Amino acid sequence: MCTRWSPSKAPMQAPPVDFSFRGISFVQDLLTEEPRPGLKPIKQTAEGRLLTQAVRLNNNTINDLTDFTEIMKKLLEHPEDIYWIDLSFNDLPTIDPILTTYYNLHNLNLHGNSIHELSEVDKLAVLPHLRSLTLHGNPIEEEKGYRSCRIRFPRAELYRRQDYAEGEIGPSHTGSYIISTLPNLKSFDFSTITKLDRSTAAVWRRMNIRPKKVRKRLSNY
Repeated sequence: MCTRWSPSKAPMQAPPVDFSFRGISFVQDLLTEEPRPGLKPIKQTAEGRLLTQAVRLNNNTINDLTDFTEIMKKLLEHPEDIYWIDLSFNDLPTIDPILTTYYNLHNLNLHGNSIHELSEVDKLAVLPHLRSLTLHGNPIEEEKGYRSCRIRFPRAELYRRQDYAEGEIGPSHTGSYIISTLPNLKSFDFSTITKLDRSTAAVWRRMNIRPKKVRKRLSNY
């Protein structure tokens, strides 16, 4: 009798299916391209679907993820259990919403792509288990709030910090927008997120992100 394979039973150290450096431009090509051989073979079902939770597609020329879900269903036995996707060093201009459908996603590598809008990160807020994200090497790296910003702490904040005198400029911090948008992250751009990073990101958000105004509908009497 065949039992269902699940993340709780599958070893997390199972090797990823590796399609890196294959010159792939379209996701559909994964069905005809042979993955790179690893030191440890990936177990397969009788139907040939792979028993892995990780996918490496880095260092290709992929610019969209059309049919990604359908392709993963054909390649993997349980694609809904994917916890790591590496799409670094491709040509993706946006964060495709299809990535947000992988509820168990823990690690997402998107560095070295062509993502222009920092607000693209907002899409990832629906992933409750996302813990590691990389985005460096994208055009958004130059946007305000990404990295290397310095802020001047107001008096109210200094009551909770004994490190700086009033008005003193705080230390450089990384990913204020990203950290405040994705509070469950533990690592960003391969750097561990510290308590100071989170605190500084919260201050940055209050100083730079205005809450949306709610318009009240006027009733006609």
